[in-house]
Order: sequence, then C-alpha cells, then structure tokens
Amino acid sequence: MAAKAVIRFAVLLAAAMTIAAMPASAQTNDPNAGQTRTDCTDAVGAAAADCPKDGDEAEGGAGEAGAVSLPALIVDLFPNPPAAAAPVPTPRPSAPPADTQAGPPSGGAIVSPTDLVATAPRRAIAGEFVPDEVLVTIDGDVAAVQQIAASFGLEVRSQRQSRLLGTTLVRFGIPDGRPVGTVLAQLAADGRTQRREPNHVYSLQQAAGIVNYAFERIQLDNKKASGENVRIAVIDTGIDDTNPALAGVIAEQFDAMPDVPIEKRDHGTSIDGLIAGVGALEGMAPGARIYHARAFEDGRSTMDVILSALDWAAEQNVSIINMSFVGPKNDMLATACRNARGLGIILVAAAGNNGPKAPYGYPAAYPGVIAVTATDAKDGLMQQANRGAYVFISAPGVEMVAPSGAGSDVVTGTSFAAAIVSGAIANLIHASPERSANDIEKALAATARDLGPKGRDKDFGYGLLDIKAAAAKK
Repeated sequence: MAAKAVIRFAVLLAAAMTIAAMPASAQTNDPNAGQTRTDCTDAVGAAAADCPKDGDEAEGGAGEAGAVSLPALIVDLFPNPPAAAAPVPTPRPSAPPADTQAGPPSGGAIVSPTDLVATAPRRAIAGEFVPDEVLVTIDGDVAAVQQIAASFGLEVRSQRQSRLLGTTLVRFGIPDGRPVGTVLAQLAADGRTQRREPNHVYSLQQAAGIVNYAFERIQLDNKKASGENVRIAVIDTGIDDTNPALAGVIAEQFDAMPDVPIEKRDHGTSIDGLIAGVGALEGMAPGARIYHARAFEDGRSTMDVILSALDWAAEQNVSIINMSFVGPKNDMLATACRNARGLGIILVAAAGNNGPKAPYGYPAAYPGVIAVTATDAKDGLMQQANRGAYVFISAPGVEMVAPSGAGSDVVTGTSFAAAIVSGAIANLIHASPERSANDIEKALAATARDLGPKGRDKDFGYGLLDIKAAAAKK
C-alpha cells in the first residue's frame, strides 16, 4: 500500500509540473489586448458609425484622422514628464489610487481602462487635435482629479478653475499611446467627468496680400470715430507694443503660453492697430482700451490655451472680444462663448479663409458670435473666404495697410475684417453705452447693405457693415 501511495503521489506531481510548464500566452493581463475588437464588435446603430470600417486606418496610429503633432509648439508648451514617472492603470476596479493619501474617490470605485473599453463607443473626432491629450471638466476637487488620472492611466498636465466653463478644467496626457477617441469614451463612464473633448488645434486667419479704405466703405467718419474708454479683448499672437500705432492703446497684456518664446508679433499688432491704432495708421476706434491676450505662436494654438485666454478676457470687464482665428467645433469653446455672451460681451470672430467648400469655421459659427467675412475696396468677396449660413456680416479685409511688427504691412484675411467690425462696434458702444449685445447685433443685421442675393446669404451674410445706419437704428 505504501508503494502504491508513493507511485500515485509521483504521478500527481508530474501532472502538476506539466500544467505549470504550459505557455503563458494562453492567458494575458495586457489591458490593450484585443481592444479594437472589444470597442466595436458589439456596436450597433449610431455607435457602429464611430467604429473603423474595413480598409480604414486605425485610430491612434500615424493615420489617426485629424491628429497633429506640431513638434515645436507642443514640445515646448506641453513637455512630457520622464517616462518613469508615467502612472500605470490600476489592475482592478477595487484597487486604490496611487495617491493613497487623497482618500476614497468621491464618485465611487476606481476602474481601470481594461474595464471601460466596452462601456461607450469610441469617439469619432473631427478637425486637428493634440494626439496625446484630452480636456475634461470635472466635478470634484484636486483629489478627484488625481484619482481619475490614476484610474484611467493618465497624466495631469494642467488644471485650473475656469470662470466661463464654471468648473475645474483639466488637461490630461495619454502616456500609453491610446487613441484620443478611445480615452474620451472611457472617461464617459466616470460620473465626475462632465465634458470631455479633444485638445483641438486652431489657426489664425491671415491670407497673403498687397490705404485703409475701411472708413469709407463702412460709412464711418474717421474724424469723428471714437471708442474712447471702451474695453476690447483681443486673443491673438504677441504684439510689438513699441509700434507707434499702439502708443497708449494697450491697457493690459496676458500671456496664455508663457513657456513658448514669442517669435511672431505681426498678426496681433495688425489686429490691435486696425481696432484702435493711433497716428498715421489710425484704427476704427481710437481711444479704445485693448486687453491683449497672447494665445498663438507661428499662427497656431490649442483649445486649452484659448480657453485660458478667454477666461482672462472675461475677467477684464470687456465689452467686446475679438477672435480672429478658426478651428473645429468643440463643446467647451461653445460653452465658453455662450457664457461670455451671457455676461453681455459681444463676440466677433473671423469666418475663415479656407475657401468656398471648407467646413464651418469655429468659434464664428456658434450662436451669439458675429461671424465676419472679408470684402475688397469694390465690395467684392475675398475669394478664399469660407461660405455658409453662419456668415453674419461683411467688412473690408482685403489689401489693407495695417501696423505690424516691422512697422506696417499690407494685410488680407477675415481676421482683419473681424478687427474692423470690433472697432466699429466700439463706436456704437461709445455713443450709446446702454445698448445691449442683442440690440447691437440686430442693428448690424437690419442696416447692413445687401451685396448678394436678397436677404441674408451664405457669401456676404446680411451684407456690408454700415455703421452710420446702425448707430441711427433704435
């Protein structure tokens, strides 16, 4: 009996050793294994539309639609921490966050990316965006932000309280290469995240070109023009504040991207000068006070930077915000614009220089934003101008002399048409400070000189700005 027991034990031991030696690849704890299939296999209806089709490039790789790297801007503005410092996603929903001193999460158990890939369809993203970042508004404190970062394997690259969004805005980095659309879908499972958007990229709207005829075309007497003490915010490049045209014009400056050296100053200098310049290159509203936010370098910026500039502008008690830039639709930008308008601020934006077949340009296409297209000295439409039902009004913006970092230059673009409109509106506010944003918008629409098909059209909007008629409209 003893001999049989020994033999039986030996057989069992050998079997156990054989099982232990089986290949480990039969099972895996890799959180990314089979992720694309998990995202899309069961998707139906609207969800299936967001999933890759046969032959499509996989999102998140070199072919991710709309993703841009912007090496010089992004590396300087958003430096990544050392690889060793990158957080690792928690392995189980019940595992505590890396920062154990932060306390339990206010929104419930922490979950890992592995457990969330099937909770929502992957986001389809339009437009250009930073490929390894997402912007999220969060209901919670600093501890909640850290807990969400740990739960989803993200880096906290910046966070601040946004006045216009009314909540905490966090810029998360994605250190492990997951697609932005996937991360946005995963974050939707956490109730503490309110809005989740890509960090979209925006560009200034300046077109190449060849004396300021704008006063005559918009019926503004340059000898009587005044925007004295009207406060106007401009979100643009850095400026050359030593330019004589800006002497005494700039009330205050804010740099929304302080870690990026200022190299380009022409565009912002031209915009400020066209609005409120003095001397030989007099602007539309001499005497206006410009609150200038630098948010662009080399013609480019991101949603995070622009929101920071908008928040600053809203805190300066300005009457007008000039936004001579264009980018994709973004829910956070829409909310910020809506809330700024709710504060009584008039929003003026460039319609875009991307051609007749281009998609709508934002923020110009948001409700409550005055979208401006550009015309020439003969009231002809700038050929490169965007078209669409969102175009509100036309103003001179082709081959105009304006201040620049080098002294002066000839400029063309809807950017500069927007500046003409902002300066013209400052005249209305100076003459009648009691006029509301809604009243001014209606007056501009009702008195514009029709240039295209009768009524509002997709090329000229309501028509060419007529500030004399708008001032008389009550």
